[in-house]
Amino acid sequence: MTVLPGQAAAATGDAAAPADPAALVDPLVLAAAWLPSAEDGPGPTMTLSTVGLDGYPDARTVLLSRFDGERLHFHTDARSRKAAELAALARAAVTLVWPEAARQLVVVGDVAPVTDAEARAAYAARTRYLQVLAWVNDREAAERDPEHRRRAWADFTASRGGAALDPPSTWAGYALTPRRMVFWRGAVDAASHRTAYERGPDGSWSQESWPG
Repeated sequence: MTVLPGQAAAATGDAAAPADPAALVDPLVLAAAWLPSAEDGPGPTMTLSTVGLDGYPDARTVLLSRFDGERLHFHTDARSRKAAELAALARAAVTLVWPEAARQLVVVGDVAPVTDAEARAAYAARTRYLQVLAWVNDREAAERDPEHRRRAWADFTASRGGAALDPPSTWAGYALTPRRMVFWRGAVDAASHRTAYERGPDGSWSQESWPG
């Protein structure tokens, strides 16, 4: 990742970074300093990478629903490719990028479905547009022309009026528990730098410094 000139002010320092790169910090605490809190609602977009059913990597952009201090939550359609891939191999990586702050966070870990209550709460926190999208964005609609998709959207919104929406039965939530977390920090007056954290079998974290 390259630091652009406009990122100079953000890249010259990081209040969340340890003064001593060798000092062990809790990566979940550091992630909490970078990510929105659960009370802030849905967070930024992130790239979700899974292992495809054909064995090749698969990636797409999703919304970070929340970070609860331990896990990163995201939601999708239960009929989607990523849901099928996670059912086959419940491991994934997510990549979050803040170009304006010269930061990147890559999290690799194990994925599990969230509770129904968590899934419903995440749906309620979505914008009206994203709530409707969860209802009408299916394969049949994707195969139709744009005008048909606009009519389907208008018909659905007209039928519901301003009533609150419940999530469709296809609404599926997942949470990623980190096993590896890599924090990248850019700089304009020095080499960029990565701090990698690995969780051991006993739950403790080890830490390494990597070139940027």
